[in-house]
Amino acid sequence: MFKIAICDDEAAFIDELKNHLEKYAAEAGSEFVFFTYRDGSELLEKYNAEYDLIFMDIKMDQMDGLKAAEAIRKIDSAVGLIFLTSLKQYVWKGYEYNAVNYLLKPVRYGILKMELDRYFSHYQGRDEPYFAFSNDNGKHKVYYRNLCYAETDKRNVMLHFDGQKQIIYKNMKEISALLAGWPQFASPHQSFMVNMSFVKGAEGLSLTMITGERIPISQPRRRAFMASLTDYWGDLL
Repeated sequence: MFKIAICDDEAAFIDELKNHLEKYAAEAGSEFVFFTYRDGSELLEKYNAEYDLIFMDIKMDQMDGLKAAEAIRKIDSAVGLIFLTSLKQYVWKGYEYNAVNYLLKPVRYGILKMELDRYFSHYQGRDEPYFAFSNDNGKHKVYYRNLCYAETDKRNVMLHFDGQKQIIYKNMKEISALLAGWPQFASPHQSFMVNMSFVKGAEGLSLTMITGERIPISQPRRRAFMASLTDYWGDLL
């Protein structure tokens, strides 16, 4: 089942696009579930981290598709994004937000089918693990491979990923349990959980991350952590 979001301020066009997509799904033996929005701000407010593909109109009154796409890319770097436009001059602007492609209105089924075939040939079956959360700064989607490390921040946890620092309203015990099932994560200190793929080196009671940041290693955890790090690095050879 694929979750498809359509964001366009023309109700008649949404219905037409859904009909095309339902025809494609029937021919491909797939199942599509649709989520429709009339404005970019509505899409952002109700954003679902599980969307597989978004069709986004570029020209909308309240928040246009380019501004919405910019905000979405801060939340979700991997979701497929196809821009919809009747104005060719906007096409190249859309690629700044890693659009899969663009479709000119009115959308012809043959062109849509070609684009979807191309999209699903690259992305079908790709189910990269992630987790999603919300805080005072908005909604966030974090792929496990992109999480550099987590550190205790008062009663909560600060997550470091994609060049960002975001608070998640959980304690380190909960975050450790969340990450424990993924072999690239280990805890060098009771206040830290690190992604070992981001570790550049270890010396004494300190880790150096590839970002240049230094993270402490507690004496009681040093032996177990260094064994985990050695095993992880060895598996990469």
